[in-house]
Amino acid sequence: MSFFARTRKPATSSVRQLFGLQVATRLDADPRVQRAAIDAAQVYYYPDFLDDATCDRLIAMIDAHRRPSTLLSDRNDQGFRTSDSCDMDRWSPDVQPTDEAIATLLGIDAAHGETMQGQRYAPGQHFRAHHDYFHSTESYWERMQKEGGQRTWTAMIYLNAVEEGGATWFPQAGIKVAPKRGLLLTWNNMKPDGSPNEATIHEGMPVVAGTKYVVTKWFREDRWIK
Repeated sequence: MSFFARTRKPATSSVRQLFGLQVATRLDADPRVQRAAIDAAQVYYYPDFLDDATCDRLIAMIDAHRRPSTLLSDRNDQGFRTSDSCDMDRWSPDVQPTDEAIATLLGIDAAHGETMQGQRYAPGQHFRAHHDYFHSTESYWERMQKEGGQRTWTAMIYLNAVEEGGATWFPQAGIKVAPKRGLLLTWNNMKPDGSPNEATIHEGMPVVAGTKYVVTKWFREDRWIK
């Protein structure tokens, strides 16, 4: 059963706090999932979340529909995020099973989930250190509040191993995750009290050799699909 089904609660830190507690409790009880041995953030690993055939289908979709990645922020830094991305149709038969499996794993109503995004990093491409949560000082914040509010959990799946480079690095939390095919990495962007967790700042490190493919799914505190 998914948490927060049919919820239309106001965007408050207490809602985020409940999200954090209930999702973490669910993941802690799942024997397939391992919690990172850190105190700074709630970070979890699920090896072999996707099989090879599914990874291959998603990689093909990314290659077919990729475009230069963009930033939501007002920052005009062309070198901040240099990967390619594509939005993945959640109702596509090649996407829906993965999209819904992520929501089921976390126990979050799928309506809280944003469109799953595919990302491709060629050699030299990167995504500099950033937070997934929204900053209330940015011009986009007013619009985000109307579109489901703050981001809570992030789920990322590596679709292939990379010859060299391409790790996801959390410098403040002190962990670095190398791409491994089928591995799901998920973390709570909020602290236990529901406030943004600065320690979740992370970087998609430059790929040195090979090409890195991932899919990312973000969840909001309120419904993203109305």
